[in-house]
Amino acid sequence: MEEKIKDLSLLLMFLTGWEEDSRNNPGEKAFCSWKGYSFKAMNKLADDKLIIQFKDKKLAILTEAGKQKAEQLKKHYLN
Repeated sequence: MEEKIKDLSLLLMFLTGWEEDSRNNPGEKAFCSWKGYSFKAMNKLADDKLIIQFKDKKLAILTEAGKQKAEQLKKHYLN
């Protein structure tokens, strides 16, 4: 069940996320989402390098691997 919660949290982050200019790398884009999900799921997503969390911010960034995984989950659950 924990794996499904992690996957569905990533999918929701992807579906509700947005792209903005990277603050660290000018000219690059970052895909952001709010961190309003289970701490346990968020920590596992970060451990799997699917997201990058910040302690002082209320948002997380989906990595390229995270966006690819979210696309797969979208096809699995929503198609």
